[in-house]
Amino acid sequence: MASLFLQLFFFLVSVTQILADQTAKTYIIRVDSESKPSIFPTHYHWYTSEFSEPTSILHVYDTVFHGFSASLTPSQAASVLKHPSILAVFEDRRRHLHTTRSPQFLGLRNQRGLWSESDYGSDVIIGLFDTGIWPEHRSFSDLNLGPVPKRWKGVCNTGVKFTAKNCNRKIIGARFFSEGHEASSGFGGIAGGINQTIEFKSPRDADGHGTHTASTAAGRYAFKASMEGYASGIAKGVAPKARLAVYKVCWKNSGCFDSDILAAFDAAVNDGVDVISISIGGGDGISSPYYLDPIAIGAYGAVSRGIFVSSSAGNDGPNGMSVTNLAPWLTTVGGGTIDRDFPADVILGDGRKLSGVSLYAGAPLNGKMYPLVYPGKSGMLSASLCMENSIDPSLVKGKIVICDRGSSPRVAKGLAVKKAGGVGMILANGVSNGEGLVGDAHLLPACAVGSNEGDAIKAYIASNPTASATINFRGTVIGIKPAPVVASFSGRGPNGLNPEILKPDLIAPGVNILAAWTDAIGPTGLDSDKRKTEFNILSGTSMACPHVSGAAALLKSAHPDWSPAAIRSAMMTTASLIDNSFKPMIDESTGKPATPYDFGAGHLNLDLAMDPGLVYDLTNNDYVSFLCAIEYGPKTIQVITRSPVNCPMRKPMPENLNYPSIAALFPSSSNGVSSKTFFRTVTNVGEANSVYILKVEPPKGVMVTVKPGKLIFSENVRKLSYYVTISVDSKNLVLDDSGAVYGSLSWIDGRRVVRSPIVVTQIDPL
Repeated sequence: MASLFLQLFFFLVSVTQILADQTAKTYIIRVDSESKPSIFPTHYHWYTSEFSEPTSILHVYDTVFHGFSASLTPSQAASVLKHPSILAVFEDRRRHLHTTRSPQFLGLRNQRGLWSESDYGSDVIIGLFDTGIWPEHRSFSDLNLGPVPKRWKGVCNTGVKFTAKNCNRKIIGARFFSEGHEASSGFGGIAGGINQTIEFKSPRDADGHGTHTASTAAGRYAFKASMEGYASGIAKGVAPKARLAVYKVCWKNSGCFDSDILAAFDAAVNDGVDVISISIGGGDGISSPYYLDPIAIGAYGAVSRGIFVSSSAGNDGPNGMSVTNLAPWLTTVGGGTIDRDFPADVILGDGRKLSGVSLYAGAPLNGKMYPLVYPGKSGMLSASLCMENSIDPSLVKGKIVICDRGSSPRVAKGLAVKKAGGVGMILANGVSNGEGLVGDAHLLPACAVGSNEGDAIKAYIASNPTASATINFRGTVIGIKPAPVVASFSGRGPNGLNPEILKPDLIAPGVNILAAWTDAIGPTGLDSDKRKTEFNILSGTSMACPHVSGAAALLKSAHPDWSPAAIRSAMMTTASLIDNSFKPMIDESTGKPATPYDFGAGHLNLDLAMDPGLVYDLTNNDYVSFLCAIEYGPKTIQVITRSPVNCPMRKPMPENLNYPSIAALFPSSSNGVSSKTFFRTVTNVGEANSVYILKVEPPKGVMVTVKPGKLIFSENVRKLSYYVTISVDSKNLVLDDSGAVYGSLSWIDGRRVVRSPIVVTQIDPL
């Protein structure tokens, strides 16, 4: 046996040669922890005893994952994988961030309901995986907060411009993880790893994203908050009394590495967080299998210990199958609008007024008309996109320039126009963005317009050699209808890995969200932006995710015995499908009614989630059964679960995971009538003696039968199960543009409606 392990270390000892080998990469190595030889006191000693260069190992994982990350050549990694103690080896990947009034918009009120029932999330600990935090911000004051919860075991890492005094009774812990980032930088990235001219090697936030998401989830009340006059009022997080634990895994201009994210999961679970908020995803449109996805693996380790994990759905919408963070133990959050906007109008020389949005706060144009020009007329793509150094100053000087969206940051286009001598910019959406608009704090007078308005302005320029325009900025408008609307950018279903599980799970506010900001950089995030702002307005599913993280903190505080699955179920089954004009929610990109592929179960409604009546609960065994159902073998499943598993002889069905939504897949080649039966179990968390009656709204052309049609709970009966049979006749089934039809199943007790969406689609057999 000892010789077997010596073989492994002979493989690994060659890692000391990699400093001279420029093909070396960072790999994450999953080890069977039960195989550790008894001669080593710890796994750390086992992994490191044969390394002559300690820097070869970056992280050792022992909580959500067993193994380590190290710098290896591909051939060394392949050799390590051959050893019987090694379950998996996968390459480190770079991930990307999914970049005041929203708590009220979620149904939270001061005098009653979830805020008061949960004491504003007091003593619940939210772990934020992001770019760090600006600790001096008043949103993170610990005034009148009680002592740090005794169960907390975390630390306050010190570093550049961050001392132990920067933690308090609000920010109770702070760590930073840079080993994976720095190792990658050594393989052709920024020399020396962290670029300390623009970054802090500490939990301090140089980017702003982490400060924004932290205060969205759990910021204290901040009076007279605004972004240069926009969205003025009281800024506050969803769970204002929750405690924050900061895990800096993302670094300015260089993303977030899997090896560091996995180390943060390991630390957060050991530290004692209750909720993890991770607004990070692949950003490449490709979803890895769960056993090769460290976010999915780390999240499983957290959820299996009762920690709720909220993740962003990604910003690659409105394309279908663009949703990310697909693991069924993750709560996946899309983004919607709120009832506040920042309108601006483009007024053309012919008198037409076209609507847009802007957060420009400088000197206005005061109605003065300026010549209008479109650099894209030259045929140069870079010029039409207003890329840096692509604009001819002689063409744009003293004019308002129309720029196409894409390829570079929206605010960077405005800077390019300003440098070239332009006086203003109109930023036009392409077809893929449709009419979805987000505001930006531009450095020059600028306005974003939808695809149709952009085409109209370009046509006006093409037909009128003396075309002119001005931009009128109208400030903040509240009471916008309709709202919420599913944001164009929000990641859409179906689920690209397992369409039997509907993703996203739900949506939350993600457009033009006001929250705290770092003092290290201006509101655009551009290095050249020297403005300072205490608060900033951002958009993205990154902003939606911490709303759900804060919501989970409130629910955990009000219901300490609820599991992560029960908390998610409460949010999903009570989610709203109706906007503030009492009509079905619409899709911003099309203007048509949105579907569960856009919003999942609906829009978060915390007023109802506090008391859902019934929940769809899940255990670790249920998730293992699901992994068996999708034909993962025991060794593959062990990569995720840490513990060895045995799959049943009779393979389970993945769609029978006890999820609060139902997705029925039928082969497109089938003729005649096809049927599938689903099994669900609900747990009563309301009054002991309750009766729920069934209500079914079948998808068009689909027959849905449920047995039994009544659920009777008592003191002794808290769990009941039911069967759902879905039947389709391929001759009569007409799918919509997204390739599906939609309905719902609800259990009603006279006061509560426990609703599950139903999605029926056809797929081509493999």
